[in-house]
Amino acid sequence: MTFLLEKILKAFIRAGALTVILPDGTARSFKGEENGRTATIRINADSALRGLLLNSELAFGESWMNGEIEAVDCSLEDVLTVLMDNMRSSNHLLNRLEAYGRYMTRRVRQLNGLVRARKNIAQHYDLNRALYALFLDDDMQYSCAYFERDDMTLEEAQAAKKRHIAAKLRLDRPGLQVLDIGCGWGGMALTLAKDYGAHVTGITLSREQLEVSRQRAQEAGLENQVKFELRDYRKSQQTYDRIVSVGMFEHVGINHYDAFFQTVARSLNPDGVALIHAIGRSDGPGSTNPWINKYIFPGGYSPALSEVLPSIESSGLWLTDCEILRLHYAKTLSAWRVRFSKNRDKIRALYDERFCRMFEFYLTGAELAFRLQGHMNFQLQLTRDINAVPLTRDYMMRDASPPKEK
Repeated sequence: MTFLLEKILKAFIRAGALTVILPDGTARSFKGEENGRTATIRINADSALRGLLLNSELAFGESWMNGEIEAVDCSLEDVLTVLMDNMRSSNHLLNRLEAYGRYMTRRVRQLNGLVRARKNIAQHYDLNRALYALFLDDDMQYSCAYFERDDMTLEEAQAAKKRHIAAKLRLDRPGLQVLDIGCGWGGMALTLAKDYGAHVTGITLSREQLEVSRQRAQEAGLENQVKFELRDYRKSQQTYDRIVSVGMFEHVGINHYDAFFQTVARSLNPDGVALIHAIGRSDGPGSTNPWINKYIFPGGYSPALSEVLPSIESSGLWLTDCEILRLHYAKTLSAWRVRFSKNRDKIRALYDERFCRMFEFYLTGAELAFRLQGHMNFQLQLTRDINAVPLTRDYMMRDASPPKEK
């Protein structure tokens, strides 16, 4: 078993260096021909060794959560950087077989019907709200921020994100009816109501988010202008002037893209505007990491645009603008990691050490996916009518400008 792992790592490590301390205390070092990060891990159990050989991407995360793999004189970021940097160029047979198997079975894992979609969302978003308050910004924005300047705070960048999206929605008059698909804890809906005079319906599948959102609307005195409902997007029957969806499309699943965009087209008034903000991948179709699928976002998938655009085309919608945000989410996740670390003791008291190691693994791996593996965010502006938005996109930059101080 040790011999086979050594053979795999010798072929796998092409950049940087990795030292592995085995359960019996012996160490093996593997150095690539290219420069890169160095890291050392200790494997504390033979079961972890077996897992790495059978399903490495799932087993590594599970072994880290359980303390069966630990970093030695380095950080988790160092370890994952070495591994993910080498995954980009690895051509090892077992890696290829794992990737091929995941790709061929991905549609089964993404069968997110009405019942399964609700269950998937509950696993992550119905966690204790106190957890998210300990590492998110004050407005509880759990999606990519928009860093207009490199020195922005997380709060400033999340406010900039909301302005940027609002500008693309063309909220040019008060009283517009807006549907927020996947409204989170209500921050976007409340902002569109308070700052732009919109009447917003936010829908979510998370009971925890629903309760928090309704409470926030009441505290802000906006309960007559904003309402939140526990509803699947496919059950939407009304029409709206504007539709916004931020960080929800990743949970739709590739089998349901046609249904999603047909719902948007059906729910949008003839002169309406929609804005979809989601995580994507720049390197073409792929599959979700098995550890992420099991422990963080079951049924989730971040698509390539080539997988999304056909469904938009068949829906009859116009794609009137597409913007790619490259490293904005990496910076967002970095800020979340810092805040999580500062509040780690409080989070461990809410859950336990295993949960903390799981969440740290998720946040660190997600940040590196944007830095090393081609993940990005896309914002798609959609309309039913060719004339629904101005001829040029200058208005977006103008309307997204921060409000001037009085």
